[in-house]
Amino acid sequence: MTDDIPVRIRPEIAALPPYRQGKPAGDDGFKLSSNENPFDPLPGVIEAMSDAADVNRYPDASARRLRERLAARFGVDADEVHIGAGSVSVLAQLILAAAGPGDEVVYAWRSFEAYPTLVRVAGATAVEVPLTADFRHDLPAMAASVSERTRVVIVCSPNNPTGTAVTHDEFAAFLDAVPSDVLVILDEAYAEFVTATDAVDGMRVLGLLDRPNVVALRTFSKAFGLAGLRIGYAIGHRRVLDAARSTAIPLAVTGQAESAALASLRAESELLERVRVISARRDRLVAGLRDGGWNVPDAQGNFVWLPAGEHTAAFAEAFEEEGLIVRPFVGDGIRISVGEEESVEKVLRIAASVVQTLPEGHSGRGLAWRA
Repeated sequence: MTDDIPVRIRPEIAALPPYRQGKPAGDDGFKLSSNENPFDPLPGVIEAMSDAADVNRYPDASARRLRERLAARFGVDADEVHIGAGSVSVLAQLILAAAGPGDEVVYAWRSFEAYPTLVRVAGATAVEVPLTADFRHDLPAMAASVSERTRVVIVCSPNNPTGTAVTHDEFAAFLDAVPSDVLVILDEAYAEFVTATDAVDGMRVLGLLDRPNVVALRTFSKAFGLAGLRIGYAIGHRRVLDAARSTAIPLAVTGQAESAALASLRAESELLERVRVISARRDRLVAGLRDGGWNVPDAQGNFVWLPAGEHTAAFAEAFEEEGLIVRPFVGDGIRISVGEEESVEKVLRIAASVVQTLPEGHSGRGLAWRA
């Protein structure tokens, strides 16, 4: 056997690395690599999923019950809601619908690692705009990167993996600078964890600014703790979502996932109390990391960012040796999910020990540590 591909595959696809999810942790460790919700599912959610036991039947292809529930929640028509197997699935559908060979998709970098792959699979060209020095979207530079070939712009807020959020005013000004026929996708997978009062809110944008070229993406994977069921959604103009629906793999959203999402919405107050616990734990992590010597950006998701740069791989090994599985982005930094309460002290201890090895003047050092 050889490593040669036995059939003709598109060269740009053959060159793509497969997606690699966060590593599992040992029995006495903590998996802090996948931005999962550390709380167990609520009993009512488990019951709803178990009741949807007719797995010999196909699910409702449009997830009608969930679409109608979300439409009522956000004050839109059911056709202005689209359900997919995770928000990344809807994102892929939107890119396929809008961009192809010769077209461009603009997004910040570093951002969600699936963006480059999804753009290349569509046959389009990625235009990556560097983050600012404080790890935020450079929206003026992104607007300036829009050309006649641009079909899609993606804004991730809070940004995965750096955690920073775009403000409402920044986003409104950005939309004024982008042609109205360019699709702007606001990826809000971590919206429920946001505590900054000036952060952009996709539902407010759609309701107040009346921007038919904007689609907001959200998910049940993070705050609602349904990562294993793969269910997310988009809110936007009906005709834009129709185009996404046309590219979707049929019947990808299971009946069990829809039932669990509906049960989660019924238990929303209890689940959002858990979100508040995670957000407060995140804020303690940020404060502790800064006290320990790290230059940590503002965090608005359920994770924190250590800008370790060229030391990323070595530092990730140091965490792993202590049973903490984190997510390294080699050459850039380490993303650490907010996990169980018992993990916090270990994260802070290891982080404080490795930051001392950063050279003077390194961007990962806090002000007290810089030369």
